[in-house]
Amino acid sequence: MAIRVLPPEVAAQIAAGEVVERPASVVKELVENALDAGADTISVRLVGGGKRLIEVADNGSGIPADEVELAFSRYATSKLTSIEDLDRLQTLGFRGEALASIAAVSQLTITTRARAEAMGTRLRLEGGEIVSREVVGAPTGTLIAVENLFYNVPARLKFLRKDSTERKHVSMLVSRYAIAYPDVRFSLMQGGQEVLRTTGSGDLRDILGEVYGTEIAVRMLEIEAVGGEEWREDLPPIRVTGFVAPPELNRANRSQITLFVNGRWIQDSSLTYAVVQAYHTMLMTGRYPIALIMISLPPEEVDVNVHPTKAQVRFRHPDAVFSAVQRAVRRTLVDQAPARTVQEGVFWGSPEWAARRERLAQVTSRRMQQAGLGLEIDSPGRRASQQQSGKEETPSAPSRRRALPVLRVIGQVGATYIVAEGPEGLYLIDQHAAHERILYEQFMAERAGEAIHSQELLEAVTVELMPEQMALVEGSLDELLAVGFGVEMFGRNTIRLRAVPALVAHGDPVEAFLAALNEIECGEMPTEATAEEKLIARVCKQAAIKAGQILSYAEMEALVRQLEDCQSPRTCPHGRPTMLHISAEQLAREFGRLGAI
Repeated sequence: MAIRVLPPEVAAQIAAGEVVERPASVVKELVENALDAGADTISVRLVGGGKRLIEVADNGSGIPADEVELAFSRYATSKLTSIEDLDRLQTLGFRGEALASIAAVSQLTITTRARAEAMGTRLRLEGGEIVSREVVGAPTGTLIAVENLFYNVPARLKFLRKDSTERKHVSMLVSRYAIAYPDVRFSLMQGGQEVLRTTGSGDLRDILGEVYGTEIAVRMLEIEAVGGEEWREDLPPIRVTGFVAPPELNRANRSQITLFVNGRWIQDSSLTYAVVQAYHTMLMTGRYPIALIMISLPPEEVDVNVHPTKAQVRFRHPDAVFSAVQRAVRRTLVDQAPARTVQEGVFWGSPEWAARRERLAQVTSRRMQQAGLGLEIDSPGRRASQQQSGKEETPSAPSRRRALPVLRVIGQVGATYIVAEGPEGLYLIDQHAAHERILYEQFMAERAGEAIHSQELLEAVTVELMPEQMALVEGSLDELLAVGFGVEMFGRNTIRLRAVPALVAHGDPVEAFLAALNEIECGEMPTEATAEEKLIARVCKQAAIKAGQILSYAEMEALVRQLEDCQSPRTCPHGRPTMLHISAEQLAREFGRLGAI
């Protein structure tokens, strides 16, 4: 094939694909430009998840009238003039690609006025080409409206996610920059609703309250800046500040670990690992902290020109930065993390919740028995008063081939494992994993019959969420409703929980709901499953018998009988084994009985 030079418009669209991946990419570039322009007020508005409209307004220095067209030329920038300037870069942007890339894949309108000018300029571009220019009255600053993103790149447009997902990414981005720049007033409007508004007071704790909610914000631990005397003379000064959560405030994934380097939001797996390592022995396996880490070091010690979206950086002394972050977080946890308080019960909604919960559990228990879902389980730690009932029920003949042989329950080990005997030897059954499997198959049978049982709460419970969590809930209302959660929007960052699945009605409704929300956010299962099935598996994990719970003989017998009736009894819904088998031959070998006379 002959070698050809690509047409300018094709080259521009290809280059734009490196910078503009989704609506959040556009918001990131425009917000960073506003911060570089010295704005102390930045407003972001989205329509249609950013696909139809992204509007970013600021009160920064504006663009002079004779430079507006030049701002949309590729590699046009006011932030550096030579390659040496990269070593002392103080701005977030520097390549001069953002505005040209955004304009190449959208219909863009910019209205701007520099402080020294009496009138503003409005410029409209389509696919990177200027279609109109006019002089208008405008306040100092810049307003950029990006309409119909990727209208001329249908291949990229079809790969965008649903509106709620795109809104979640934008919420996460704006909230992180609001935290990093507490002196700037940020506001975010999505779908006609205000999602975020900060005061710009400079008090970082106030911003945390807006982003994470008051309950989490007041418990966050502030990282005190590291003194220079702690560093070796041959290493650059590295300053680590921010906030970390005490170990009991944790999440199911790393998404709440946020890193900033010299005011730039970055993604760095090594530094994320440093934060996680600082919590070593403080968190359970599979749980991750909430952390906001701000790293300051001389500009010449970090290379920001290694990624098209500037999301990754390279450090001259990466080990020193890793160590600084790890030590700062660990010292904060050791010095400030309070001891966990012992609570007799958890109260939600009002001080009378415990009594209402007890009444609710009684009602739910009857409904679960009617649906064939329930085992009468003692409270954790309660000693079984009766080892075995005098009469055993004969199990009914199965309607299909058994996946397990008939097992005879012997007892319980460590209040965690049930010991049973079968014709093929000894079985150790994990009571939590086994009950998960039982509940999952019962729940799935209900789902197939479109009869999932939901329990109305006696009083609705309000739950405060982060902006991206609100977007997640809004986009997952159908899935939540399908598994029994009754949810309604209630304010900017608050929902009301009116109903929960009957399986978890005896527990804390907020804990069950947040666990389900974490499952939606993680979206990780070892098998191919729908979002609804993932939620069901998480709900079953929440409702299942826990390790350390003492069971009576009758309860162990009922659990094993129900496990025998399951279609896939050998693993829990998450793929973990429910039992271990030790054959009679293995036992004989271990006791040296094979070949004995």
